[in-house]
Amino acid sequence: MAQTDTQPPGPDLAMGVPLASVPDGGMLAGHVDGAPVLLSRFEDGVHAVGGSCSHYGAPLGEGLAVDGEVHCPWHHACFSLRTGAVLRAPAFAALPRWHTEIVGDMVFVRAQDTTALPPPSAPRGQPGRIVIIGGGAAGFAAAERLRGLGFGGALSVLSADDAAPCDRPNLSKDYLAGTASEDWIPLQGPDFYARHAIDLRLGCDVAAIDTRARHVLTATGERVAWDALLIATGAEPRRLSLPGFDHPKVFALRSLADARAIIAACADASSVAFIGAGFIGLEAAGALRTRGLEVHVIAPEAVPMGRALGPVVGGFIVGLRREQGVAFHLRAGAKAFEGRAIILEDGRRIHADVVVVGVGVSPRTRLAADAGINVEDGIVVDACLRTSVAGIHAAGDVARYPHGGGHIRVEHWVHAQRQGQVAATNMLGGMHAFTDVPFFWTHHQGVDLRFTGVAQGWDGIRIDGEPARRNFTARYYRGDELIAAASVGRDLENLTIEAGLRRREHAGRGHVAHPESA
Repeated sequence: MAQTDTQPPGPDLAMGVPLASVPDGGMLAGHVDGAPVLLSRFEDGVHAVGGSCSHYGAPLGEGLAVDGEVHCPWHHACFSLRTGAVLRAPAFAALPRWHTEIVGDMVFVRAQDTTALPPPSAPRGQPGRIVIIGGGAAGFAAAERLRGLGFGGALSVLSADDAAPCDRPNLSKDYLAGTASEDWIPLQGPDFYARHAIDLRLGCDVAAIDTRARHVLTATGERVAWDALLIATGAEPRRLSLPGFDHPKVFALRSLADARAIIAACADASSVAFIGAGFIGLEAAGALRTRGLEVHVIAPEAVPMGRALGPVVGGFIVGLRREQGVAFHLRAGAKAFEGRAIILEDGRRIHADVVVVGVGVSPRTRLAADAGINVEDGIVVDACLRTSVAGIHAAGDVARYPHGGGHIRVEHWVHAQRQGQVAATNMLGGMHAFTDVPFFWTHHQGVDLRFTGVAQGWDGIRIDGEPARRNFTARYYRGDELIAAASVGRDLENLTIEAGLRRREHAGRGHVAHPESA
């Protein structure tokens, strides 16, 4: 998505503003020479950084300022208000900085500060060789953060995908709709990996992990040595073992290759059917509807996503897609695919030239299990994302980690990236507990829904606002305890709820126990 072209709000900071107008510990949004700028005041002085998120260009002035950080209102990236440094994904580029000057009771933003921030010092006792298995969200974020922290050793990313790490959330949105060029999809170009000495190996299948000799064995027989290892193998789509679902016109949507194949298959199609009605499936259904195809969604639920979001919010999203012309076949299941039609369990036939199956994913744990690492619906890790084998961490969709007094495994893009970042810190000797709150966003018919917290175990929902007006927050409770929230049109409120959930999770985290002793 491109940055917004509207005139930045607020005062012209180059002309000066009263120092008292800059909230202590907060921020004042303004502009300098047409560029959005945030002015903030702390005990160490006044600072000015860019006001557009480096991820998708969101106006950071509409975000949340807390503890010297600004949190993006759209996708919850986090930056330092003092230095502009990017602190947490999904953004990876820092914000620009400006010089400030205080004259009397006025503060002025002067020229842009183009001096480079001091490079980080290399961590003491850092491993000589780090290997990351997996080129998805967690693997990329870990590699990027390792170099950002000053790691100077050998760094290899072994990815089974044929394409470099990509912006996967976009695959089911603009890319599938045909409104985003493929230039948008890679997270970084080839020069990034060369410049940072990241040995990115595509189409590289890992066959085994040798925990004693400390190397991984690739499918081609190559041995890649490691002193520290990150397993970020993610998850793989579940398949349907029903008649006809091995047809070449039946697809899953997980990778760039999957999206390309679906687009190619739809070029001469008139109708597509989706089996399953999750977030990605409904986004993709809307994207292909934009291409002019007849779109059917077949799902067993009475209200898609009702189990996670409740009937009102789930029904709201379904209503948006129905307005677009997507046909829903609910409380229904597929029985077979005959090449041009889906046969439902009740005997109905749904015309479909192309079928996309989205019935969930399973964590890729085989490598870990074969290596003797503790596995239970994912790779079990402690709060620092360490596995049961010393020297090996796990992050992303494959990791099952402590949260809220138990263990959970979360399949969200931003969450995987942030786990990769924390794992990178800890692979260099850190002891940082992962306390981030799960967050995702989903886009339907021009409407963005943002969800923070864990969509499991709630027993009550309170909705403030009106879904019909596309302005509401749904709060999810377990007893009297708030555990999650979904919002539309209330981005700052969603960020504030997330911050509260994060504080509670951090305060409730006791000592960090290693899986071997837990």
